[in-house]
Amino acid sequence: MKAIDTLKGIVSDLTSLLIGVVGLGVVAGIVFGGNVAFFNDVLDGLLGVVTVLGENGLVGLLVAAILIGLLNK
Repeated sequence: MKAIDTLKGIVSDLTSLLIGVVGLGVVAGIVFGGNVAFFNDVLDGLLGVVTVLGENGLVGLLVAAILIGLLNK
């Protein structure tokens, strides 16, 4: 049981780190333009995900709600 709790903690920490990196990539892309080292095309990728979710109507809305729910845990 302790191993599962440790694994959950690691996954949670990695998720938090990656969300921060994506946020940093978005800010760097806005401030410095789209061609920033290590953050290439972050804005394009994020806009692509939003576009795909938007085009799929109710299913996209459900997926977005599920993702937000998972990230808020």
